[in-house]
Amino acid sequence: MTDDKNEKKGWFSKLKDGLKKSSSKLTEGISAIVTKRKLDEDMLEELEELLITADIGVETASSLTAELSKSRFNQEISPEDVKEFFATEIAKKIEPVAQELTVDSSKHPFVLMVVGVNGGGKTTTIGKLSNYWAKQGLKVRVVAGDTFRAAAVAQLETWTNRANVPLIKGTEQGDAAGLVYSGLEISKSKGDDILIIDTAGRLQNKGHLMEELSKIERVIKKIDPEAPHACVLVLDATTGQNAHSQVELFKKTVNLTGLVLTKLDGTAKGGVLVSLAQKHALPVHAVGVGEGIDDLRPFNPHDFAKGLLGI
Repeated sequence: MTDDKNEKKGWFSKLKDGLKKSSSKLTEGISAIVTKRKLDEDMLEELEELLITADIGVETASSLTAELSKSRFNQEISPEDVKEFFATEIAKKIEPVAQELTVDSSKHPFVLMVVGVNGGGKTTTIGKLSNYWAKQGLKVRVVAGDTFRAAAVAQLETWTNRANVPLIKGTEQGDAAGLVYSGLEISKSKGDDILIIDTAGRLQNKGHLMEELSKIERVIKKIDPEAPHACVLVLDATTGQNAHSQVELFKKTVNLTGLVLTKLDGTAKGGVLVSLAQKHALPVHAVGVGEGIDDLRPFNPHDFAKGLLGI
């Protein structure tokens, strides 16, 4: 998450490398399908199927091939033409949701609630965001609201230590909402710029988890009726189409304001970001490729679309 030119270049190659599993599937498929000189119905049908298998989603796949047909049907076309066309159209489709997570400096603190299922990259994302904002000179504090997993608190402690950010933690199996309440009081008294709240992500007992998240949201509002000012869902790209049901589940419980997609470097399902953007119209704030503390960046639709098509 930086504006330096060389950094941007380096990040794009990292993103492109990270999307290799997804892009290989698409580029190899396109090269195998686009062998004839002119674009015909068979090619369009096969291209649509290929896009669907890349987790881009049925509606988006259908609309992309319809656009391609309108533009180039019965004309000579090469695999490179198809890749360029899809990359441009995908970027157009996802551009409206690309919004960096901005901190409202009039809030002290700006309260960010982070939700997501266990193993989805939530803790890592909190560590990376803490580091990013702390580097900008902002006063950041984190609440370890996942009191059910000692491992989650320990992992969060490692990340916040690396970012040199204070962590508020309670007792194991303790009352998460109570911890969040006192954490927000402390944060206000210390004049923090940002308070990031980690939450539990146990899907085994959905009812209990959702009840807990609602309770946390309610106790935050007791101190600041406008908070949380942002509630971000962290999604693991390797789950592919399952990401949709997670969005639906959390949307029912909390006031979701945006998404962060992690682990793009570990999957051939990177296309799911396109279908998420199309279906839910939630801002995509950032994407993660890699485990490094700087490996989370604002979501750039053009870089992503080019990386997805291996351009």
